Amino acid sequence: MCDMGGLDNLVANTAYLKAQGGDDKEMKKRRRSLSLPKPDQCAAVRSAIDKDFTSICEWQPIGKKFFRQFLATNAQYKLAGDFLDELYDWDLAEGAVKDKTRQNIINKFCKADSKNFLSFLTGEAADKCKAVTDSNFSEVMKGKVHEGVREYLKGKPFTDYQASPLFDKFLQWKEYEKQPISDKYFYEFRTLGKGGFGEVCAVQVKNTGQMYACKKLCKKRLKKKGGEKMALLEKKILEKVNSLFLVNLAYAYDTKTHLCLVMTLMNGGDLKYHIYNIGYDGKGVDKGIEMKRIVHYTAQITTGILHLHAMNIIYRDMKPENVLLDSVGQCRLSDLGLAIEIAPGKTVSQMAGTGAYMAPELLNKTPYRTSVDWWALGCSIYEMVAGYTPFKGPESKKEKVEKEEVQRRILNEEPKWEHKCFDATTKDIIQLFLKKKMDERLGMKDNMEDPRKHPWFKSINFARLEAGLVPPPWTPKPNVVYAKDTDDIAEFSEIKGIEFDAKDDKFFKEFSSGAVSIQWQQEMIETGLFDELNDPNRKEGSGNVDDEKKSGTCILL
Repeated sequence: MCDMGGLDNLVANTAYLKAQGGDDKEMKKRRRSLSLPKPDQCAAVRSAIDKDFTSICEWQPIGKKFFRQFLATNAQYKLAGDFLDELYDWDLAEGAVKDKTRQNIINKFCKADSKNFLSFLTGEAADKCKAVTDSNFSEVMKGKVHEGVREYLKGKPFTDYQASPLFDKFLQWKEYEKQPISDKYFYEFRTLGKGGFGEVCAVQVKNTGQMYACKKLCKKRLKKKGGEKMALLEKKILEKVNSLFLVNLAYAYDTKTHLCLVMTLMNGGDLKYHIYNIGYDGKGVDKGIEMKRIVHYTAQITTGILHLHAMNIIYRDMKPENVLLDSVGQCRLSDLGLAIEIAPGKTVSQMAGTGAYMAPELLNKTPYRTSVDWWALGCSIYEMVAGYTPFKGPESKKEKVEKEEVQRRILNEEPKWEHKCFDATTKDIIQLFLKKKMDERLGMKDNMEDPRKHPWFKSINFARLEAGLVPPPWTPKPNVVYAKDTDDIAEFSEIKGIEFDAKDDKFFKEFSSGAVSIQWQQEMIETGLFDELNDPNRKEGSGNVDDEKKSGTCILL
């Protein structure tokens, strides 16, 4: 007898894996029909765009590219850009290369008799630049001098950029970025999982081949459960964050039945899966993760948490299940559904999170800020080492530990250290994260000192890690789908008796904001569409892009 469920899963997996390999023939045909809006169509975006230097010239990838091209047209402007590039390269360098790069920067940019001297600097920045030494190089150059160069670029160079043809080109891309987004913009592939309001599936942008995960929230289910406010809050927080260590939002749109969040595709599985299904032995019998992987993942997680905290966002759901690996083995935090943004200096006492990872202040309703995330990280490191959470203990492998007992242990007891892989430094960092008093906890104590300074992270070069230059200690197999079989993912029951009104329509419209600038621009650059549409010798033609019947691409809808 043919197992149709197994066959469906095989077909879905094959199409999904094939899509990640791309279809150049189909892509070329589609792209021939694409073109940027004409300059005279960009008047509205020119007047509406926020003329903010940091956003346009540093954060937005296409804006930054055109700004750097503009700087190259003026010798002094180019000098400022070259200095920033060489200082960045020094920050990422190691060993003898770092020393050599430092000396080159001093000789090239800081000597008054050098033709590349930063003569445009004024005041304290100029004085410190001329007096810099090897011993204070980092403090001076990454401080006052870097600040002075940026202030210079924010003045006349930025003003001149806005009057240049390159800024006109940037505005064409900003207008193109505003194109309406719907489900027709994507191919849809297999379901990867499900949440409280809908499923998560893999999708592919038709014009670029970029793969994403699409979180589909059922409109009727949201309304029935009163989840609209939480969904919109998650979407707004996702729009704000941009980090290599957080799942980033690329598009938000709606269909007749669903609200859709299109985000970074993480196809290497979550850390809970790696703890319990792969384990130390590769078979999930000896549960846990190798220490070198734990240190690498925790370094990335900590950097992601700090990114959120810098924006006054509390994560509130740190646990291995919410840490996902991408196709090369780097990890990101996911699921910001419980995250909350609060004003500086304010606190919150609302209980939120997952029981085994809840800090004492959550259980006893003490007002808190970021402390709860560091506690949960301590629990997560412990779990990655031992294969069980610290306040459920090894007995949880054999029998369920009741919720009330877990809470009692969190409030009154210390973790046990029975597992053979708890070395002294690992035990120390976990103990510091699991201090029951908030002001004694790592990440909170000593005026919120950066936890990454702990000796446990001594093997990590954080500048290189944040630049994406540290290779992961483990890489997922490209021919494996790290997700449940499609027939193991339960389907939602139909929601009846829910009707939408004008208030709902307003909410749907607010939610469906289209492309998110930074992620969309990065996609355009990484997939080659940016270079293609900017090519002055490019000829436009008809690609018959909607003639799917003639396409060789397998599409599962």
